[in-house]
Amino acid sequence: MNPNLNRLQPYPFQKLHKLFEGITPNRAFAPISLHIGEPKHATPDFIRQALTDNLAGLAHYPTTLGARSLRASIATWLMRRYRLPVINPETEIIPVNGSREALFSVAQAVIDSSLSQAAVVCPNPFYQIYEGAALLAGATPYFLNTLPENGFTLGYAQLPDDIWSHTQLAYVCSPGNPTGRVMSMDEWRRLFELSDRHGFIIAADECYSEIYFHETAPPLGALEAAHRLGRSGFPRLLVFSSLSKRSNVPGMRSGFVAGDAAVLEKFLLYRTYHGSAMNPAVQAASEAAWSDELHVIENRRLYQEKFTTVTELLAGNMQISIPDAAFYLWVKTPVGDVEFTRKLYQDYNVTVLPGSYLARYAHGINPGENFVRIALVAPLTECIEAASRIKMLMSCI
Repeated sequence: MNPNLNRLQPYPFQKLHKLFEGITPNRAFAPISLHIGEPKHATPDFIRQALTDNLAGLAHYPTTLGARSLRASIATWLMRRYRLPVINPETEIIPVNGSREALFSVAQAVIDSSLSQAAVVCPNPFYQIYEGAALLAGATPYFLNTLPENGFTLGYAQLPDDIWSHTQLAYVCSPGNPTGRVMSMDEWRRLFELSDRHGFIIAADECYSEIYFHETAPPLGALEAAHRLGRSGFPRLLVFSSLSKRSNVPGMRSGFVAGDAAVLEKFLLYRTYHGSAMNPAVQAASEAAWSDELHVIENRRLYQEKFTTVTELLAGNMQISIPDAAFYLWVKTPVGDVEFTRKLYQDYNVTVLPGSYLARYAHGINPGENFVRIALVAPLTECIEAASRIKMLMSCI
């Protein structure tokens, strides 16, 4: 067996399951689950129809590069969304089976483990796929703590030049999971400068880019930042996006990677062997989804209603504010995050995720400690009920 498998840590939800072992939640309350970032809004009918209308495609092997019409629809969306002059659908886009599998597999294609001290940089807290991908590629992950006292910014100076000089891949997530913070132009500029100096590839996870709260101010994206900074051809930059959150189709497993054509050429070669071509029916449904914005606007409206209502309900009991984007509340707890999560489940049958389960001990601390992640994915009525139960717990602590 691959010895690097022994370096993997349990997934956060495995830890949560173990935490709840032997606990019977209070049966006076119906269960409410706010721990998993799985969209619960209805899948739009036109996407479902496009999927069923194209089931005949199951009789054919799909190509790894996917249909040109799908890549063209993604390119059109990217140019409109990020005000880009041109994206070449032939060389700068690859459809993928959800951003998760591509975020994992890119490390396997990029990392040269024969080089000593191969490093991968990740934010902390973080999406655990980044760490697992780095470890299984034979690299060592290094973390940038994102802390409230610094506005959850990426403090690049946390890592010495010796680490950056061995870095081959840097993961970033904007809007961030779990903080919901959007990276600024200055953060992008400094990250691009580090990439230029040390030659590493940037993997920008933007799966939450379309869940924001002001229609006139969409979050800044990596390709947009690169273009505005005059970085023609997006050198060493790959952006990963997904329909799961944008269009409420997590089970469809559809996304794309876009950016540096030279890097994508090698990534496509890897994927040809990896066996990750997208189902033809899913391609057709994805093309329909990327071509429509009305359902995305309505999706944002539903999230905005929940965030406005829940934050108003909890404001008197907790330090809480609406994030820049994404569908998480990253909330400081008055007691340890694990204890808070256990008591909320045991006494009020509400499930959230301890922040320490989403982070690693780095630079002397675990930056997720004393926070919980609350995913406002349930219907509004359930989110309101969960907020009222959280208030009950807060009155007892």
